[in-house]
Amino acid sequence: MNHHQRPLSYASSDEWYTAHLQSLTSESSLLYTYTTAYHGYAVSLDPDQAEALRRSDSVLGVYEESIYTLHTTRTPEFLGLDTGLGLWAGHSTQDLEHASNDVIIGVLDTGVWPESKSFSDLGMPEIPTRWRGLCESGVDFKASLCNKKLIGARSFSKGFRMAAGGGVTKKPKEYETPRDHDGHGTHTASTAAGSHVANASLLGYASGTARGMATSARVAVYKVCWSTGCFGSDILAAMDRAILDGVDVLSLSLGGGSAPYYRDTIAIGAFSAMEKGIFVSCSAGNSGPGRATLANVAPWIMTVGAGTLDRDFPAYAVLGNQKRFAGVSLYSGSGMGKKLVALVYSKENGTSNMCLPGSLEPAQVRGKVVLCDRGINARVEKGAVVRDAGGLGMILANTAASGEELVADSHLLPAVAVGRKVGDRIREYVRSTSNPMAILSFGGTVLNIRPSPVVAAFSSRGPNMVTPQILKPDLIGPGVNILAGWSESVGPTGLARDQRKTQFNIMSGTSMSCPHISGVAALLKAAHPDWSPSAMKSALMTTAYTRDNTKSPLRDAAGGTISNPWAHGSGHVDPQKALDPGLVYDINTEDYVAFLCSLDYSIAQVQAIVKRANTTCAKKFKDAGELNYPSFSVLFGDTRVVRYTRELTNVGPAGSVYDVTVGGPSSVGVTVRPSKLVFRTVGQKRKYTVTFVAKKGKKIRRGGASAAAFGWIVWSNAQHQVRSPVSYEWTTQTQG
Repeated sequence: MNHHQRPLSYASSDEWYTAHLQSLTSESSLLYTYTTAYHGYAVSLDPDQAEALRRSDSVLGVYEESIYTLHTTRTPEFLGLDTGLGLWAGHSTQDLEHASNDVIIGVLDTGVWPESKSFSDLGMPEIPTRWRGLCESGVDFKASLCNKKLIGARSFSKGFRMAAGGGVTKKPKEYETPRDHDGHGTHTASTAAGSHVANASLLGYASGTARGMATSARVAVYKVCWSTGCFGSDILAAMDRAILDGVDVLSLSLGGGSAPYYRDTIAIGAFSAMEKGIFVSCSAGNSGPGRATLANVAPWIMTVGAGTLDRDFPAYAVLGNQKRFAGVSLYSGSGMGKKLVALVYSKENGTSNMCLPGSLEPAQVRGKVVLCDRGINARVEKGAVVRDAGGLGMILANTAASGEELVADSHLLPAVAVGRKVGDRIREYVRSTSNPMAILSFGGTVLNIRPSPVVAAFSSRGPNMVTPQILKPDLIGPGVNILAGWSESVGPTGLARDQRKTQFNIMSGTSMSCPHISGVAALLKAAHPDWSPSAMKSALMTTAYTRDNTKSPLRDAAGGTISNPWAHGSGHVDPQKALDPGLVYDINTEDYVAFLCSLDYSIAQVQAIVKRANTTCAKKFKDAGELNYPSFSVLFGDTRVVRYTRELTNVGPAGSVYDVTVGGPSSVGVTVRPSKLVFRTVGQKRKYTVTFVAKKGKKIRRGGASAAAFGWIVWSNAQHQVRSPVSYEWTTQTQG
C-alpha cells in the first residue's frame, strides 16, 4: 500500500486496510496486516478481486504468495572459538560471552524443542528489559517452557492454512504452536546460540561437548515452516514481529528462487531489519554445484554457503576382489557381521539404480547389499527403500552432480556413502564380475581431517542472476555433518518409520552454515554494539580465509578442483579476525536506495522495498556495482573499462597506514588510486578508485557461455589484511 495516502479518518493502518479491502470486494479473507517489515497486508483473493486491487490508486503492487523451502560440537573449535585467547581489544572469551547476554538472535524456521538441553538458561542473567516478545501457549507448547535463554517462541501459519484449504490439515501434530516436529529449527537455533551440553552425540557419533557459536546470547524462535513449506506471507509476518520484538540478528535457513527484490519476501523484510540495525543472515541454497543457483542475494543480506569440517565419520566397503574403499556413514546399529554377501546394481527399469520408492524387486535384492546412485530422492529414503525390499545394506554412490562430496547420514540399515570416483570403480566391478560381493564396516569419529574446509558440492553457486554486479555468496561457514540439538518427536533421518529418539542430530546443508554466521554475528554485535549491519558484514567478509589446513587454496568437493568466489565468496569465516578487521566497507540506507534506483525499478517498486512514501531516485548509481560492497563483480559487456570507487572506514587504531596489492588473470589490467591509505583517526573514512581494463586480443569465450575469471584486492599493514575477492565476467562475443 502507498502508506502516505492513508486518510486521517483512519486511526491505524489496520483500519484503513480493512476498509480499503471492503470497498473493493465484499468477500475476502484478511490474513495479516504488516506495519514494520512491509506496508501492506496479506489476503486471500480470486484473480478478479486481485485485478480490482491492482487498479486502486492506493496500491503500489499486488504479488502472489510464494513458497520457500528449508535449506537443509566440533565447529566452535574448528572456528577458533574455544581457545580461551583474547578475542578483541584485550578482552577474554568470557568477557565477550558476558557481553553477548544482551544480544538476541531471532530464528525463523520449523519451531523449537524447548526441552533440549541446548536451551538451558543455567547461570544466565535476567532477560534484557528492551525485549518485547512473548512465548505462545498452545496444545503442545506451554509459555512456561521459555526461559532466560529461549526468551520468545511464536508461530505464523495463516498463509499455510489458507493454502491448505483454510482448515487444520490432516497431518498429525501440525498444531499452530512453536513446537518443532521437524527438527530443523531446533538444529539451527542451537547451532547459533545453544548452551554448553556435555556428553552430546548422535548415537555415539561426534561425542563431546556441544555448544552454539554465541552460548550466552538469547534465542527467539518464530515458526514459519510447516509440512508443505514456508509461505511468504507467514515469513513476512514473522519478520515484522521479530523487528518489533527487538531482535539484533535474524537467521533464516530457507529460501526460494531468484526474483526481483520487490517480489522477494525475505529481501523486503530484511531491508526493514537492516534499517533498524538488525543483521540478517540467510542460507545460499543447496542447488550446487550448478551455476547461478543462489537464493537470498540482496546486498543487505549475508548470503552464506557451506563448507566441510575437519571431522569425519569413516565407513568402508570391502568387495569380493579384496579391494577396500572408504566412504562415510552415521549408521549405529549392529552391523552386517564379517561375511561377504552378494552386491547388486540394477538399471533394468531406469529407476532402480536410484533406489526410488517402489523401484526395487524384493526377489532381486533380499539378503544383498544394493548399490544406489545418489540423486532425485533423499539419501536416507534410499536406505529405507533398500531395507523395505529386504536388502541387508547399501552403498550410496555419488554421480557427477555431487562429485567427491561425502555427506554422512544416520541410515536405518548398514550403509556407506562414497564419492564419484570410488562409485565408478564399484559400478565397474559389479558390471564386470559374475558374482559380485561386498561387506560394509564402520569406523566411528575421526578428527583433524585434511584438507579442510572444502566447499560443499551442494552449496549454491554464483553468479548472482538478480544483480550480477554484486558478487554472491558472501562467504562460507561449516555446513557438512554438523551436530546440534534435535526434536524428540522425530527420528534422526526424519522418516516417519524411523522410531529412534535422540537429543542431537548430525545434519548437512547451507541451513547449517547460516546459523554459524548468525551466532558469530551475535559475538560481533556484543563486541561492537555501535557497528551497522553492513560494517559487521564487511568485517566477516574481508577477514575470511581462502586457504585450507594444508595451506593450499580452498578446494571444491564437486570436482576436487580449486574453488572460486562464485562458490566460496570471500572465503571461510574466521570469527577471531572478524572481531578486529582494521577497516570496514560501510553502507547506509540511502546507498541501498541509490542501488535499487540503478536497477531500473519503478518508483512504486522501489517504495515497496524501502517503505517510504517520499522516496525518490534523485541519487542513483549509473551502475549497480558502485555500491560500497566488500567484494567486486566486474562485467565486461559493451565496455572494456570498468571503474568503481569504494570507501573504507578505520575501525582499527589511529595512525594506521595501508598499502594495496592486487592479483588476478593476465587478461585484466587493474589500477588502484591511491595505492596507499593513511588513517590518522579512528572512524576516519578514505576513498579509493579501482580501474579494471579488459585487455585486447585475449580469448574471453568458452563453450558458448560467458567466460569468467577471478582475482583479489587486499589493503594491508603489519596488523591487518582487508581482502576483497573480484569476479570478472565477459558477457559479449567481442574480443575485448
